[in-house]
Amino acid sequence: MSFTQKWPEQGWALFQLLLVASFSQAKEPVCIRRGDPENPHLSRDGDIILGGMFSFHSSWNDRKDTYILNFREFQVAQAMLFAIEEINNSTDLLPGVSLGYKMYDTCGSIAQGIKVALALMNGNQIVSTAPEAPCTKPAQVQAIMGETSSSPCMAIATVIGPFYIPMVGRIAKNIFFLETQIALAYLVKYFGWTWVGAIRTNDDYGNKGIATFTETAQQLGICLEYSVSFFRTDPYEKIQKIIDIIKASTSKVIIGFLSHFDMDVLLHEFSLNNLTGYQWIGSESWIFDSQTAEMDIYHILDGSIGLSIPKSHVTGLKEFMLDVKFLNSSNNELFTEFWEALFNCKFKELKSTAENPRECTGHEDLTGVKNSFTDMSLMPIFNNVYKGVYAVAHALHNILNCNKTCEKNVQLDPFMHILKIYFKTKEGDEVYFDENGDPAAKYDIINWQPRKNGIVEFVTVGLYDASLPPDKQLILQNNSLIWFTHVCSEKCSPGTRKVLQKGRPVCCYDCIRCAEGEISNITDSVTCLRCPPEFWSNERRDTCIKKEAVFLSYEEIMGALLTAASLFGTCMTTGVALIFFKYRKTPIVRANNSELSFLLLFSLTLCFLCSLTFIGQPSEWSCMLRHVAFGITFVLCISCVLGKTMVVLMAFRATRPGSNVQKWFGPTQQRLCVTSFTLIQVIICIIWLTVSPPFPFKNFMEFKDKITLECALGTSLGYWAVLGYIGLLSVLCFIFAFLARKLPDNFNEAKFITFSMLIFCAVWITFIPAYVSSPGKFSVAVEIFAILASSFGLLICIFFPKCYIILLKPERNTKKNMMGKGAPRSPS
Repeated sequence: MSFTQKWPEQGWALFQLLLVASFSQAKEPVCIRRGDPENPHLSRDGDIILGGMFSFHSSWNDRKDTYILNFREFQVAQAMLFAIEEINNSTDLLPGVSLGYKMYDTCGSIAQGIKVALALMNGNQIVSTAPEAPCTKPAQVQAIMGETSSSPCMAIATVIGPFYIPMVGRIAKNIFFLETQIALAYLVKYFGWTWVGAIRTNDDYGNKGIATFTETAQQLGICLEYSVSFFRTDPYEKIQKIIDIIKASTSKVIIGFLSHFDMDVLLHEFSLNNLTGYQWIGSESWIFDSQTAEMDIYHILDGSIGLSIPKSHVTGLKEFMLDVKFLNSSNNELFTEFWEALFNCKFKELKSTAENPRECTGHEDLTGVKNSFTDMSLMPIFNNVYKGVYAVAHALHNILNCNKTCEKNVQLDPFMHILKIYFKTKEGDEVYFDENGDPAAKYDIINWQPRKNGIVEFVTVGLYDASLPPDKQLILQNNSLIWFTHVCSEKCSPGTRKVLQKGRPVCCYDCIRCAEGEISNITDSVTCLRCPPEFWSNERRDTCIKKEAVFLSYEEIMGALLTAASLFGTCMTTGVALIFFKYRKTPIVRANNSELSFLLLFSLTLCFLCSLTFIGQPSEWSCMLRHVAFGITFVLCISCVLGKTMVVLMAFRATRPGSNVQKWFGPTQQRLCVTSFTLIQVIICIIWLTVSPPFPFKNFMEFKDKITLECALGTSLGYWAVLGYIGLLSVLCFIFAFLARKLPDNFNEAKFITFSMLIFCAVWITFIPAYVSSPGKFSVAVEIFAILASSFGLLICIFFPKCYIILLKPERNTKKNMMGKGAPRSPS
């Protein structure tokens, strides 16, 4: 309910056109009426008269212009009568003052509504216009209960505005044009329906409603594919054109800014054309109208969603309505027509046997009668009318300074007082108005849900409350919603982004899947966000998940095999060392400096073990240890081999007459040589660790969806200096062994050292390109393989021949046999 205080300038012009002061030829000038007088259809005298304007007749019946009776409006009128009866019987509100009423039928017509409004204000009496009797008088009614439709309501308010007569509407007009449309826009946005169509009533109700909706919808990113207007008196061709537009459209959501009259007309034609498969969003004028639901026999509107006045209850109102009596109203043509339509009968003088055989008695009751008059689904509207009458009564109560009695001689002006009223109904509802004359905007969200028996149930699935903060105004219960599932205004789900279609409106877009490494975690995202470096997109592209850390671990097959090979090599070296220790006094062990042999076996053990430092998750200490241990142990190993090679070479040179080589390359010099060579590598490693040591590094570039944990070299110069020094010693060792390979000796160790160094150099030459080209953990595996392969080559080539003689050919393990090859043969 609401009333208006706005008065546009065009209202005066309209008033002047409709009410003209004329002067007769008689001696005394009088104000006369132009046109036939308007008499109330229902009336009752009282100390104060309230006006009522209702569309007791509508103007459509199977596309003909004949008028049909509207039971809904009779219900609304009954609600007004019930409130007046309660107030008249009350001793607390307007004591000693009776309220009367004058009710008119507007037939849903704006012109008729204005005419009735003027009749309510002026009455039908002829008033003298002599100077001593001016053509003015108080208004006939103190307030008017307004029309259902907003268009007649606004036109009437424009006319009566200058006279400050409050017009109390059963539906809040101002809020309808603003809050309701804003709420509908947010409701559409909530479901993500951004590509919609609209049908509107071609009057203020629809045109202003769609304008407000469109403005809000554009701000929310909602686009209208089409917006067509319709009025119930439009020709059939206009309806067919609307149907063609809907069928040709791509949107499956239709916003219906229609009065229930217009909706009923369209629904009839939609049914004939089988226009199903659309999601309807309805305004409050038809969304909870049971009569419209009954007409929807093809379930075109199933799943419709919209706003309605909150459900309410008025104690005693239903019983009052269902206890309607004919009584003294039998001489009233409107009430007679109502009675005949209600009970499907005819009074005797009007009886027509062919059409309606049953005779009305005037004593019928509504027991067992089921029609729109007995349907109480519009109780929220009845409650608004009920509260509107009480609001006027409270304003009059204050004006008349009522206590136990009222001052009846006070000038009545309820317009301003009604703005200030505040009261509670008997049901506990608070009634008050804001500065615009509107109550608080609060609406239920209604969903049409069909049941098994074919009846549609209006289920409340949410609430819209404009008094709450913006983010809390719309509350929905999604688990109880039913709607048309194939709505084509698809949302771009998380994991995709919106890409506008060229040459189409901004609401036409494609949903493109986010690229690898990018996500969108909201619906209808316009961009995809790149995941942080340590994260990667999941399969759905809606969440960043932590990348898998990849490194050569002991648990995987390759790591386990390399670990086993390293331990096997360590065990073999230890076994050889034990054999050599047991047979340490035999010639083959003592030959070529047994001390260097044991040192070489120790360094080979360290070489096998240092490969284990390359396996496992890199840490700061493991990164420094693996390269330093590798560099120093291999230099120690090669230094020992180089020492043994030089011993062989120098030993044969020392046998020449006058040679003092043995003096300069004895055990002490050999130890010093090994120590010096190794110390140089230690110095290189210390410089490397001091300047820029190796450190653990997360490589994000090797694999897009994985993190490679590896050891960065710090400075490549240090790493390649360590490898270069090992390579230099290896080349020297190979040259010396090559030179000594043909020296006379039954067991010349130099040729075995030559083979071992060939294997060593071959392994490390092939290592370089393999290491550079291998990705991630495979480069570490290549390095471990090179360490193990070169270590096994040295161990097998240098020590296995000796172990063979020690264990399997002990007869050859003699000094004579060791030197036999070089001794001169005795003559035969």
